[in-house]
Amino acid sequence: MSVYIPIEINEVTESEEQPSLTYALDFENGRIAGRTDGLEAVNQAIKKALMTSRFKCLIYDNQYGSEIKELIMSKSVTKELLEAEIPRLVEDCLSADTRILKIYDFQFSIVEDRAYVKFKVDTIFNKMSFEGVI
Repeated sequence: MSVYIPIEINEVTESEEQPSLTYALDFENGRIAGRTDGLEAVNQAIKKALMTSRFKCLIYDNQYGSEIKELIMSKSVTKELLEAEIPRLVEDCLSADTRILKIYDFQFSIVEDRAYVKFKVDTIFNKMSFEGVI
């Protein structure tokens, strides 16, 4: 037997943007190195999202990560396909982060099984450039 208890809601509020304060990651040593916030936290989030393979890590949902590495390592991939797909895959990878407003001015090169990417990012904090290896 269920009991109905009415709950009065006087006001509906919009959700607030959460702070971007997070642990700073030391990628080279695989350790946590303090805390980071703002633009540096967004830069770290971009790097982490791009280096994480989508659908491979069970702790992340299907919206997190990148499919770029799998594309690069595909035996049937052409240079033209990479040129068309890498900007789209980067935008798709980062679209879930509400701190990122716009991604543009892509530059990249493929060397063996790695993509060297460079692009500009407009965030809620400021503009920045990102350079990384995937």
